[in-house]
Amino acid sequence: MSAAPPASPAPRTLLDVESEAFAVATAVAAVTLVVGGFLFAGTNPPIWGGISLGVASAASILIAGVIVAYVGYWRSRSVLGQQWRLELKPWKFIVDATSVALVHSVLAVLAAIATFLLLQRSFQGVVLDAPFTTIAMATVTALAGYWIYISVSSITTPKLSSLLVLFMTFGTITAMATASDPAWWEYHFSQLGTFGDRSSSLFNLTLIIAGFLVTTFALYLQRDLQVLVDRGVLTKAHAPRTVSIVFVVMGVMLSCVGIFPLSFSILLHNTSAIGMAVAFLVLLFASPWWLTGLPGRFFVVSFAFAAALIVGALLFYPVQYFNLTAYELVAFAIIFAWIAIFIRYINALTEEAAPASTEAVAA
Repeated sequence: MSAAPPASPAPRTLLDVESEAFAVATAVAAVTLVVGGFLFAGTNPPIWGGISLGVASAASILIAGVIVAYVGYWRSRSVLGQQWRLELKPWKFIVDATSVALVHSVLAVLAAIATFLLLQRSFQGVVLDAPFTTIAMATVTALAGYWIYISVSSITTPKLSSLLVLFMTFGTITAMATASDPAWWEYHFSQLGTFGDRSSSLFNLTLIIAGFLVTTFALYLQRDLQVLVDRGVLTKAHAPRTVSIVFVVMGVMLSCVGIFPLSFSILLHNTSAIGMAVAFLVLLFASPWWLTGLPGRFFVVSFAFAAALIVGALLFYPVQYFNLTAYELVAFAIIFAWIAIFIRYINALTEEAAPASTEAVAA
């Protein structure tokens, strides 16, 4: 009589994740206390500027955040509802984990910078002692680590789309606010990436990381669309792969816009930007054929968005009602608004069609 195969370990629950997040935050606080103790020993640092509470906290959040995000995203593969990611090929998981880790870490850093700059403006001239600075640095880094661990452990397609919009918005606004040329808006958004300073680096890095996140987003979207195909909601079997490929192309092109700023190569930069726009328009106009089965009102909304893009282009040229920067802002809003609506429709249909599938789409 043959022995029974070993039972599979029970999936981890969100309660397990909460407990782990608290343990991770405690470990992060302990390490940061040691580092801060050495860094601030015998000093009276300011809130912001140089070796300060704000700058040191931003650096510690970035380093700890990336590590925590990688660990949390890796361990979350065994969380209930996330087991399908266990079937991912290693290179896919590395790309996905990297984009998720960077987006969370940079968002936490931007929030910390904004907070400490505001505090510096509110308490001008104040100086801190070493113990208080060390404890404050450990506290904010631990809080960031806790939030990042919780967030990366419950990634869904709607959540990824929200993170994408938040990341692009905050990254771009920060680059705009810190641009060395206050008249950059008289040209176009790409001008933000041409100054060769920290503002330009942030703008280009935002585009690169956002592009990687779009490729991760495509993987989750493919799985959701496959559920709808399996349940008979969508009639085209190729829809999950086809739509996913278009999103991957958009993500790669978006990253290339940041990799090749105008100051590096006008040809490569414009080709990447045009390629992303063409991929989006193909998806927009082909959606009635690729996504047959979605409610008709979704396609009405899609064509309304396409019409808005065309009207915006006409207002830019030949009407010249607004400049290129304004049109780029309108196009950005239209593209990401359409993505958000698309994901909400897919998510609603997925929840209504049947219980969430745990099967992987590993191709």
